[in-house]
Amino acid sequence: MSGSESAVLTTLTTAARHAATSLSRSSDEQRARALRGAARVLRARMSALLDANQKDLMGLSAERNDAFRDRLTLTPERIEAMAAGVEAVAVLPDPLGRVLAEWTQPNGLQFRRVAVPLGVIGMIYESRPNVGADAAALCIRSGNAVILRGGAESLHSAREIHRAMVEGLTQEGLDPCSVQILPSADRALVGALLQAVDGVDVIIPRGGKGLVERVQREARVPVLAHAEGLCHTYVHQDADLEMARQIVVNAKLRRPGICGATETLLVDRVIAPALLPPLVAEMSEKGCAFRADKRAQAIVPALPAAQPDDFATEWLAPVLSIAVVDDVEGALAHIARYGSGHTEAIVTENPQAAELFLNGTEGAVVMWNASTQFCDGGEFGFGAEIGIATGRLHARGPVGLEQLTSYRYEIRGKGQVRG
Repeated sequence: MSGSESAVLTTLTTAARHAATSLSRSSDEQRARALRGAARVLRARMSALLDANQKDLMGLSAERNDAFRDRLTLTPERIEAMAAGVEAVAVLPDPLGRVLAEWTQPNGLQFRRVAVPLGVIGMIYESRPNVGADAAALCIRSGNAVILRGGAESLHSAREIHRAMVEGLTQEGLDPCSVQILPSADRALVGALLQAVDGVDVIIPRGGKGLVERVQREARVPVLAHAEGLCHTYVHQDADLEMARQIVVNAKLRRPGICGATETLLVDRVIAPALLPPLVAEMSEKGCAFRADKRAQAIVPALPAAQPDDFATEWLAPVLSIAVVDDVEGALAHIARYGSGHTEAIVTENPQAAELFLNGTEGAVVMWNASTQFCDGGEFGFGAEIGIATGRLHARGPVGLEQLTSYRYEIRGKGQVRG
């Protein structure tokens, strides 16, 4: 890390630490009003946002596929959804000051475990501009300062969103440094952020495998990460086939480029002959491509053969891997081999099979008779999410307000001294 990068980061983190202290002392209503103000600014600056986003899109290289372009693209509808998401966070209950536990010891000391902010969060994300708005909203509401670093491809859009969030803070007299953005897309600045142990309390990466692996490899700051969204939908032999059809189509094709999209379909061999031919035909008409194992190919010969790495691939595109399995244990074995610990779903009318599946997977989120695309903070009632955590410490699944808090212990006494 060069001296200039260190100086930039020191300036940002010092301001963020001061802002975090101020924000943690602000009232719940102040923080909520700031978010409502930011939502109004997002709507008022829609034209500017669309213009900035168009600059980003025009700057994309020809190698970027349609799925990437879709994730980067802002439309009036998506900007409205972004603003509505910020407002949804504003009306959620205050996550700070919650008494998580309380008890009294025999000596009369009263103990409380109380929710407090994490402090300063470094948020590194890639192509989806709305992530910046979601992250800023969640951090403000939970009393955390945040330093944003969007992808180089979304730099213009990210800056416009940042301006809106800062304006909302300023209108309420809150420290505008509560939400900052790295001044450039220089990768060296990201490296400096990852090393800023004295200025940043946690790093949250949200993006592709390469980004997450780099953050986990280089960070000295604690990381709250999500791996690939290599999600599976397993259709059990006791599934309602019409329900299964609807769920699989939605789980793959509603928005193929999000991390909660199903990448692999697992089908019990008993029902595969009834389910696969019409399902493949329907999804083909909707523009889906496939990679299939030999058992699936035996049922639908036109299916392309899966290559060795296909079942380990997060497509983020209208491509579906298909494998036929013998039973629940076969599905669990496949997921254990290829899954990323994100979201796994079973479709069945058999409660025993469902419980076996739900208890047998390592996913941070497991579902029964529902589309994997419900793995989203808004759908959980969190208002929004800052990411999907697939690790085992502190938080798992969608990370919302509650997951952006830690706790302290408060002890109240009446003059007790320890013998």
